[in-house]
This record gives sequence, structure tokens and C-alpha cells, in this order.
Amino acid sequence: MTATLVKEASPPAAAAADTRRRPRRRGRIIALLFVFPALLLLGALVVYPVLFSVGRSFFDAGGTRFVGGENYAEMFRDPATLKAIRNTAIWVVVAPTLLTGLGLILAVLVEKVRWATAFKLLLFMPMAVSFLAAGIIFRLAYDEDPDKGVLNAAVVSVHDAFTGTSSYPTARARDGQGLTREADGAYRTSTAAAPGDTVALGLVGVQPKDLPGGAEPARAAAARTAAPGELRGVVYLDFTPGGGGEQGRVDPRESGLPEMRVEAVRGGEVVAATTTASDGSFRFGGLTDGSYTVRLPASNFAPPYEGVSWLGPALVTPAIIGAYLWIWTGFAMVLIGAGLSTLPRDALEAARMDGANEWQIFRRITVPLLAPVLTVVFVTLVINVMKVFDLVYIIAPGPVQEDATVLATQMWLVSFGGGNNQGLGSALGVLLLLLVVPAMVFNVRRFRRSQR
Repeated sequence: MTATLVKEASPPAAAAADTRRRPRRRGRIIALLFVFPALLLLGALVVYPVLFSVGRSFFDAGGTRFVGGENYAEMFRDPATLKAIRNTAIWVVVAPTLLTGLGLILAVLVEKVRWATAFKLLLFMPMAVSFLAAGIIFRLAYDEDPDKGVLNAAVVSVHDAFTGTSSYPTARARDGQGLTREADGAYRTSTAAAPGDTVALGLVGVQPKDLPGGAEPARAAAARTAAPGELRGVVYLDFTPGGGGEQGRVDPRESGLPEMRVEAVRGGEVVAATTTASDGSFRFGGLTDGSYTVRLPASNFAPPYEGVSWLGPALVTPAIIGAYLWIWTGFAMVLIGAGLSTLPRDALEAARMDGANEWQIFRRITVPLLAPVLTVVFVTLVINVMKVFDLVYIIAPGPVQEDATVLATQMWLVSFGGGNNQGLGSALGVLLLLLVVPAMVFNVRRFRRSQR
């Protein structure tokens, strides 16, 4: 009787279970329909290019002959590729470390600023600028010409404020006019002079419009006679505007050269020195009898200081890293600031109550509690740095492109920038992928652990 009842109850139970399964099956199908476009794009834009690049890396430049691991061996024999690996290592070590440190310091300091939101916005704004635009901005900022590059303009201004600059970098003496050029660029008189003499030192190569302000005609100064025991002279521009005049003679319209250093030399030693007046005149008093040579030091003709070669072979990589810091510092600051806002305030207040100063609180409490956030920021920046391309390609000039190259730019240059070797370029792409994957796996695990 019981068996009969169970048999009679079985068909309705099976039908009920099938009824419950049907909505689940329908839900899975609908979910797959929604996910399918994303999976299709993921396969077309990520999976297929990765698999194709891995396969292409085992073929020659034309893609017709299988070469096995030859491209990977060539990759580590090529000096340019080795330099790209070295530069990438510098980027990975320096840029994320500096950015994480700057972001941490700024995030802590911003909490004590009254207009914290405005300050964060100001630092985060470079993130809205594309790498292309940022590269152009810094290419101009790093220009060697102080009239164009803002950094060199500042460097030159500071240098000239402390060391001064020559007013006559193009001045020179005519041959056979009584001045002899020395090895260091200085000029000295060909004939000796004695106290009571007056000497005239004529120079050319200075445009009248480039003369210092306040320069006066030198004719009157040249006509003055020297007192006993005094050696006088005049340094003038041996050129008459509009033509005319006589070489080696101070003509009425020829200007003196002010602010030029003049030295009296005897026995190879400088015994007196002075600076020319506005009309180019100078005088040495209190000289003992004897013969002297009048000398114009090389400092009068030193070329102007041009600043720092920011985009030269030695500094191009640090310069580009500086541009990268400008863009990404706000990103690091905001992420670390978000972690900072979740710290337990009671621990900080307890430390202050126990007499800890701000530096001790920062070093022993804030940094240890922020360690997970700092790790995530650092690893995220490492992943981003490994793929840097735009800034390097745009900022580095052609002659130093090889000195600044990283793996991403080297991959492009080898494949499309003139090398036309897609096999070697694919091998570089696979190497870059292998370097990025561990950092990505680490970040994914950190996110999953934090969600638990």
C-alpha cells in the first residue's frame, strides 16, 4: 500500500523539480546572452592578439619561415633591446617608488590643509591631460633654448644672478691692430706699456644695438693724458655706424665698451685690475716704473650660459620620468588619501595622548596601517609603468630616442618604426606580457583577499 502511494506521488514530484529547474536554466541562458558580446570583444581584442603574437614570435620577419626561439635569442643579443630592458628596469624601480612616496606625503599633508578639496583637484588635474598633450608640453618645457624652454630659462636666470654673464660673447680683435689672442681666449697688448702711457684697445664683432645701456662715445676718454705713475686707456668698438672712420683709431662716433674687466700684467702676474667706465675708459694708479702688458681676460668673451641639456643622453630618462610624475602624482595621492580616511582615529588619538609626536605617529602607525593600500598603489603603478610608450616616444628627440627607449617603444620601433621585423617585435610583446602578468595576478589576489 505504501509503495503504491509513493509511485503515485513520484510523477508530481518530478514535475515540480522540473518546474523549479526551468527558470534557472532560462536565467543562465539570458545571462549568457548578455555576457556573450563582452566575451566576444574580449576574445577579439585580447585573447586572439595574445595568441597570435605568441605564434608570430616563432617566425621570421616576413612571417613565412619558422625560426623557433631565434627571435628570443636575438632579443637578448641586440644592444638596443638590452638598453630598453635596462631603462624599463629603471622606470619600474624609480617611478612607482617616487609616486607612492609623494602620494603618501601629500595625502597626509592635505588633511591638514584648509582647502583640501581644491588642492586635491589641482593635483589631480594632470590626469585629465592625455599623454600626447603632456608629452608636447614637456618637450617644450625641456627645450635647450632658454627663450623657449621654461626650465632652462629658470636655470639660466639663477645662474646669471649668482655668477654673472659676459656682455661681449661675440667681441674679437682685428688682426694686426695691437692685440694678440691667447690660448684661453683672452687678449693682450702686443707691445708693452709703461706708467704715463695711454693705450687704445679696439674690438669688433659687437652690434651697436647690442651694446649695454648707457654706453658713451670713447673719443674724449682716448684724448685724456695719463698722470705720472698712471696707466690709462680705453676699450672701444672699432666700428663707425653707417661706415667711414679709420681702423685702429678712436673716431668721434665710436662707442666705448663699458663693464669690461681689464688687467695690468707684469712678469706673468696680474698686478692691478679694474673695470671700464661707461665710455670704455680705465686707469691703473700707483704703478711702479717698468713695462706692463694690458690684458682683457677671457671672462669678457665667455659665451652665455645655455642651461642644462635635459633631453641629452644622460638626462633624457630622468626628464621623462619627471613628466610621468607630474601626471600620476594626483592619482597616487587620491587613492592613498581614500585609505587614509578609513584609518581608526582612536589609534591616532591614543598615540597623541601617550605623547607621540606627528613624525612618530606617521612612521609607526599611519604607514603600517596603510601598507595594504600602499602595496596596491605601488603594484598598479608598476603595471602602468611597464606599458609606458607615449611620453617616451614624444618627449625624447630622434638622436636620443635609443637612449630613452623602453620595451614598449622598442617593440613598436622594431615592428613598425623602420625595423619591419614583426617576429622580433612579437617576441618583445610576449616578454612584456610575461613581465606584467605577475604584477596583475598579485593585484587580483589582493583585491579578492580584501573583499573577504
